[in-house]
Amino acid sequence: VQLQASGGGLVQAGGSLRLSCAASGRTFSLYVIGWFRQAPGKERELVVAISRDGLSTYYPDSVKGRFTCSRDNAKNTVDLQMNSLKPEDTAVYYCAARESDRGIVTRDSLYPDWGQGTQVTVSS
Repeated sequence: VQLQASGGGLVQAGGSLRLSCAASGRTFSLYVIGWFRQAPGKERELVVAISRDGLSTYYPDSVKGRFTCSRDNAKNTVDLQMNSLKPEDTAVYYCAARESDRGIVTRDSLYPDWGQGTQVTVSS
């Protein structure tokens, strides 16, 4: 499946952004989706993983309560609403897909398909 992330930008601390990941090429509902981010000099980290039906999600503590992920399988999109942004949220954000019958997948190495990334910069 091909993925394209969009919606990044520059925002002040405390502000909000909404990222979107659009998929094409295969039946979107067969894929679990993950959002990851990578800041300069740091390892890539999971932001959220969402199941095929969107009913199961996993957020690490770093974003729990501030970020919300949802998907629309009819539109082949997965959105990431990011609120109360902090400077430490600054990174390139990527969406990734894996065809799977599992609930959610949290390891980045298990995702074969990746979008191109979108930059999120949070100023203090």
